[in-house]
Amino acid sequence: MTTVPTSTPVKAPVRSQSQLSVAWGQFRKNRLAQIGGTMIILLYLMAIFAPFLAPDGLSNYSTSNITRFHPPTPVNFRDPETGAFGRPFVFKYTQQLNMDTFVNEFKPSTEKCPIYFGVRGDSYRILGLFPGNLHLFGTGQPDCKVYLMGGEDLGRDLLSRTLYASQISLTIGVAAVLISTLIGLFMGAMAAYFGGFVDTVIMRLVEVLASIPTLFLLILLRSVFPKEINPILALYVILGILAFINWGGLARVTRGQLLSVREQDFVSAARSLGASDNRIMIRHMLPTMTTYVIVTTSLAIPATILTESGLSFLGIGAVEPYASWGSLLKQAQDGGLSSLNTRPWVLIPGFFIVFTVMCFQLLGDGLRDAFDPRKRS
Repeated sequence: MTTVPTSTPVKAPVRSQSQLSVAWGQFRKNRLAQIGGTMIILLYLMAIFAPFLAPDGLSNYSTSNITRFHPPTPVNFRDPETGAFGRPFVFKYTQQLNMDTFVNEFKPSTEKCPIYFGVRGDSYRILGLFPGNLHLFGTGQPDCKVYLMGGEDLGRDLLSRTLYASQISLTIGVAAVLISTLIGLFMGAMAAYFGGFVDTVIMRLVEVLASIPTLFLLILLRSVFPKEINPILALYVILGILAFINWGGLARVTRGQLLSVREQDFVSAARSLGASDNRIMIRHMLPTMTTYVIVTTSLAIPATILTESGLSFLGIGAVEPYASWGSLLKQAQDGGLSSLNTRPWVLIPGFFIVFTVMCFQLLGDGLRDAFDPRKRS
């Protein structure tokens, strides 16, 4: 009786995964982090297409004070006379004097203003490149507008101002963090690689920046520039100030981690092969900071957004006609506690600040857990 030899199954070779692929697999298991990342993407899409989504332009002032702090206009879908559903519309509001309080109050009239989609209006440029004048919705009537979120103190639509303000708040937050990250990595790498006099100068500069209170330093640097500065130049000034004061902490951490990397074999091999100092720092040493930079950047962006909003809230941030969420929120302070009762819609920009910071925190926590080997499952 002959026995048939059985073949031993050959195991498929196990493919090695990079650190980024492993972290991505872990990140996909964190639902809260995915929600935060998705919301951030939607926020930046909202900021990019703000001119199209906003029913009004950036500086569409009211021709009279009749629309000052206009209340939100509810959208109606049913005709009050016939009860039939039709095209959505809003009622035109008029101001009437309340004889009991002697205060002008907004009252809806019987005049209806139909809402259309794809309305031609104020001209704009998407990303400063693509011109257009098409808006998502509107009435097409300059004397009857849709105030979904109410109006602000100069009669402008608060929804439009909030959408345009997202461009300032979100852009300055990301750009300032990216610039400060590049400066911090470069300065920290120089201090770790060259040592000696270069290390001493950079670290003493970091200590000087850290010894001055952040808010005082921000106000001091901003006060150097005139208040009547060009609005575009003012935005670049704020961006540069925020980037200048935030690189010190990253430079110190980078120096500490790269001091040990400098003595590794791959750095010594690159040096012996004649690689230049710039190539060693950029191609060999700095990539070891990838994980740390990704995590800290995602957590530093919301802090920078809060700082910029605080500056604008104090009146030293964005300059008219531009606005940020902080400068829009300042209108609630101007009215005091009465804003909570008479015009609570001026607090809506504060919701966008809180929501954006929360989304970045969820994303940052998810990235931190994904890159931490101790929390991988």
